Amino acid sequence: MAGKTRTERDSLGELEVPAEALYGIQTQRAVLNFPISGLRMPRGFIRALGLVKAAAAEANAGLGHLPQDVAEAIRGAALQVAAGDLDGQFPVDVFQTGSGTSSNMNANEVIARLASRALRRPVHGNDQVNMGQSSNDVVPTAIQVAAVLACREQLLPAIKHLRLAIDRKARRVGKVVKTGRTHLMDAMPLTLAQELGTWSAQLASAAARIEDTLDRVRQLPIGGTAVGTGINADPRFGKRVAKALSSLSGQRFVQARNLFEGIASQDAAVELSGQFNVLAVAMMKIGNDLRWMNSGPLAGLGEIELPALQPGSSIMPGKVNPVLPEAACMVCAQVMGNHATVTIAGASGNFQLNVMLPLVAHNLLQSAQLLANAARVLADGAIAGFGVRKDRLGEALARNPILVTALNPVIGYENAAAIAKQAYREGRPVLEVAIERSGLDEKTLRKLLDPAALARGGIHGAPGGGGG
Repeated sequence: MAGKTRTERDSLGELEVPAEALYGIQTQRAVLNFPISGLRMPRGFIRALGLVKAAAAEANAGLGHLPQDVAEAIRGAALQVAAGDLDGQFPVDVFQTGSGTSSNMNANEVIARLASRALRRPVHGNDQVNMGQSSNDVVPTAIQVAAVLACREQLLPAIKHLRLAIDRKARRVGKVVKTGRTHLMDAMPLTLAQELGTWSAQLASAAARIEDTLDRVRQLPIGGTAVGTGINADPRFGKRVAKALSSLSGQRFVQARNLFEGIASQDAAVELSGQFNVLAVAMMKIGNDLRWMNSGPLAGLGEIELPALQPGSSIMPGKVNPVLPEAACMVCAQVMGNHATVTIAGASGNFQLNVMLPLVAHNLLQSAQLLANAARVLADGAIAGFGVRKDRLGEALARNPILVTALNPVIGYENAAAIAKQAYREGRPVLEVAIERSGLDEKTLRKLLDPAALARGGIHGAPGGGGG
């Protein structure tokens, strides 16, 4: 019946707990203490926490510290937590005790109750589920496990998906030559393959950075318990847990060489957040390039046409906006803000413990999920479907006065500048003015000013110089 409670007791006294709740008094105290945001710990963190508890039970059984039947009951309950079957039993707010102790106790209580039901005798949350552990090593370990899984299962595949979409588009339209731009002003020509290839290269570099950082995130502080000394844990426990986690998750984990570092700091998480920040910078560049190229269609650049996905205005009929690049750019802005938060959180350790662990978990995992989702949406909804306005590109290219740069080695910078200014002033193609003023024949000029040849780069005449 709704509203019914049961009475539980701990060292601080008695408290009423919802009768049907699998969690107990420690969790209920946290619910009452932290009615702050309504944000609960991320699914990825709860999953990782369940995996850590399952791995710990395996390790303790293997070391002879837990009876096999108790370990199996704990492991089974913990894997239910990992699977997401019990997310409703994790009501603690993100803004809680800085060590994440409330969430660790929440897991201990839920798993102990389920294991007790399975065995039909009591299983103790602290003495058995939490055996050989402290919130101080369990929560950082869960953050790192969750981060590795988020990257390997969601983010890195999404980056690859976006790169493949860009590369496919580049193969289809890559030979089209367009006016390049520096400082948002006309510059030397390049191909769409070169422009899109830049995006793909940025994403490849971002993925490589993440992969490199994951080597450090895989090093878990489990076994360090309260401050890094490993008090109340078998010296073999941490390595056993890391091995069991590797088997349970399908990802490689090892015990950190220095357990004190893993508990006192969140440097690996800050580094990974920084790599997410770099990826956000790259994706915002891609999103803004798409918006500029799509701008218009008449008064802007109008180089491409993004798919028309929804009406763009409640008052202007027929208006269509670049909604997916805009959404992706907002994601990037959020991720940049998350990184600032993770940076502050990472700097908020005192002596032997960081005290903003739940905040790190929330922001780090949100960034990974947002970036993964945005990458897929951008790939499927924008990159794959945009069309190229070759007529618009060709018209702008023919009138681009910067093509005269190719004449620098032959007629000199000053003469080339005069041709460029006249062409722009009179609204005429550079070739026409160059035929009149350069002293070169038309055949030579056509060869020197061929945009496709210029896009290949290299020297077309004698050596010359210049800037962007």
